[in-house]
This record gives sequence, structure tokens and C-alpha cells, in this order.
Amino acid sequence: WIVPLPKRIKIVEVGPRDGLQNEKQSVPAHAKIEFINKLSKTGLSVVEATSFVSPRWVPQMADASEVLNNIERVKGISYPVLCPNMKGLELALRHDVKEIAVFSAASESFTKRNINSTIEESLQMFEPVISTAKKEV
Repeated sequence: WIVPLPKRIKIVEVGPRDGLQNEKQSVPAHAKIEFINKLSKTGLSVVEATSFVSPRWVPQMADASEVLNNIERVKGISYPVLCPNMKGLELALRHDVKEIAVFSAASESFTKRNINSTIEESLQMFEPVISTAKKEV
């Protein structure tokens, strides 16, 4: 059984967000900005810039506003941000974002460990985020 290839795929570079948020020590904002600016010159069309999460839980992303305010936005490149809840979306909307991302997982244990909720709870939490983003972004 062969599945036909899609006519279009979307590649999202998540290194500035997912990669850097897992570092033990925080990467300075200026280094994140430089990283995103360099990625913007590679031909990528989507670079997930940061996430608006609680700095208590993810201190590596505490500089999300500074990063978004200082990257060199290149025409034709989208810079989505992760917004796991309404508070994150509200912060993101202050920065004129054009695209957001939400995240859940297929494993209950991973979802519980990652966002402190069940899969079902995470989907319920995302509903107002997504519906508001559709109106505001």
C-alpha cells in the first residue's frame, strides 16, 4: 500500500524555541536574535521564534518579548510563537504576531510532564486559544 505524496509540505524550524528551551543554561537574548536572523537567510519559510510560557516553568523563554521585538523580520518568512494558553496568547498579541502554535502530545505521561495536564485537558485548554487567535491574528 503506497500513500500518495502530498502536493505541499510545511517545514517549521523550531530550534530557536524548542531547541533552546531545553538548554540547561539560558541562552542570552542577543544570541537567540542572531540565531533567528541567520536562520532567516537560509531559505526557510517558517522559523518558530519563541514561546510565551511561564518563566517559572521555562526560564529559557523569559526573554520572548525582547527576542520578538529585535529580530529582523524578512518578507516571506513567518515567525510563529508557541502559545500554550490564553495568558501566552495575550502576551503574543502585544507583539503583532501573525501566526501561533499550540502543542500537545500523543502520550498521557509526556503531556502531563510537559504541560501538567492530560491530553483531553490540553485540547480543552487550546480551544479558546485557537478560537481567539483566529479572530485576532
